[in-house]
Amino acid sequence: MAIRPILLHPDPRLKKRCEPVETVDEEIRTLIADMFTTMYDAPGIGLAAPQVGVLRRVLVMDCAKSDEEDPAPIAMVNPEVVWESDDLNVHEEGCLSIPEEFNDVERPAQVRVAYTDAEGTAQEIECDGLLATCVQHEIDHLNGKLFIDYLGPMKRQMITGRMKKRKKEKAAAKGTTAKA
Repeated sequence: MAIRPILLHPDPRLKKRCEPVETVDEEIRTLIADMFTTMYDAPGIGLAAPQVGVLRRVLVMDCAKSDEEDPAPIAMVNPEVVWESDDLNVHEEGCLSIPEEFNDVERPAQVRVAYTDAEGTAQEIECDGLLATCVQHEIDHLNGKLFIDYLGPMKRQMITGRMKKRKKEKAAAKGTTAKA
């Protein structure tokens, strides 16, 4: 299990729609294991494959927020929202690909998601609260959408500007050139 580098916005790969996974094989299981290792190390509660440069429909989540809660890791291959509530919920969202930026995003309060697990078995899960927000956020990544796409154009431009600056500073500290 390896820690993979997390792509930072703006990176064109974060805006691409991911390809479905045909078969859950050892390559996909290794990707899932690496994604969990990367997510926990970051630390975060969700990570989608495009965030580690793999344009496949795979995500991992663990919404257990405190040390008192037992870990609740979930890996989803080809997840799809099959039902969403009319009730909406607002959560402050952040993203490992857009560090240090947080904003309120309104999404359906409850969703039902169909997916394939790491063993290749079809599953369905009902989500509410933080889990519903997280799974929708990560599925958005698989569709080339970021949480900042829900914000107004001015806020989105300001965040993108700050991210470009951070990427340049990070690259300068490493002695390389940043690609925005």
